[in-house]
Amino acid sequence: MPERGIPVYLITGFIESGKTSFLNYTLQQKNFRIPGKTLLIKTEEGEEDYNEKDLRDAKVIVETLTSKEELTTERLNQLDRRHRPARVLVEFNPLWGVGTLYQMEMPRKWELVQHITTVDASTFKVYMNNMRSIFTDMINGADMVIFNRCKKDDGLAGFRRSVKVVSPMSDVLFEGEDGEMIDAFEDTMPFALDTDPIEIDDIDYGLWYMDMRDHPERYTGKRVRFKGMVLKSKEDGSPFFVPGRKAMTCCADDIRFLGFVCKTPEAPMLPMGEWVLVTATVKQEFNKMYDEVGPVLYAEEIRAVAAPQEELVFFS
Repeated sequence: MPERGIPVYLITGFIESGKTSFLNYTLQQKNFRIPGKTLLIKTEEGEEDYNEKDLRDAKVIVETLTSKEELTTERLNQLDRRHRPARVLVEFNPLWGVGTLYQMEMPRKWELVQHITTVDASTFKVYMNNMRSIFTDMINGADMVIFNRCKKDDGLAGFRRSVKVVSPMSDVLFEGEDGEMIDAFEDTMPFALDTDPIEIDDIDYGLWYMDMRDHPERYTGKRVRFKGMVLKSKEDGSPFFVPGRKAMTCCADDIRFLGFVCKTPEAPMLPMGEWVLVTATVKQEFNKMYDEVGPVLYAEEIRAVAAPQEELVFFS
């Protein structure tokens, strides 16, 4: 049997962004209390502290690093030998450089399995204006970015976009002032539906694709513009092709091509796999590629473009 690794969970965010609150909540969950000790490494002191009873019940040992100079492979190896943890939580000060943590050599068997960043929505714009490079480093590669203390009129679509342009794979969640999760796009999309054409940015393709399937009436009769890869029909001379994107629906082994049928006399001349910018009018009609009624794009303009920086589609 292969030797099991020791999972390391990285939680980072500016001071008072909710890191300790997030971990306190996590410690209270029954599914967190598994056999073995948990080593919690703190790298800064915030105003909120941990509940001592929760720490005891979850068999959590807290160690504090008081300066960046203490963050060394030797020091982490000492903690590993002293406590023999079954897993490790790192509450990390982003001013120390999250990228530094990624690059340093970890103790044997330690494996970084999840990177979570917490952001206080009420101070987000201030940090973005004054500490943009640190914020970028903090969210780059994050599995999840949680904005807390949110209000619906905070411009959450813009918050999401600030994350996605740096780290497209990150799930972006919004928590209200009452602690409840907010569906930021329950009634709206992160792109304007009243423009002509509706411009779909690369990072929004997945949301647009799902919304077009679920709410076709929002787009019928309107013009859209988006970037996609050419998938052609096997039928010679067919006036149809599918401009779309590849999506990882659950894991790296489950990648699917998502797109809508597009009609144009240029279809036979388009090279398979070429990236194009499509401007088209959306209609709802039967098409044999769907074998039912569905969105059919009537192209007005198609031009070759460079592939996007991130070719895979994400849905958050």
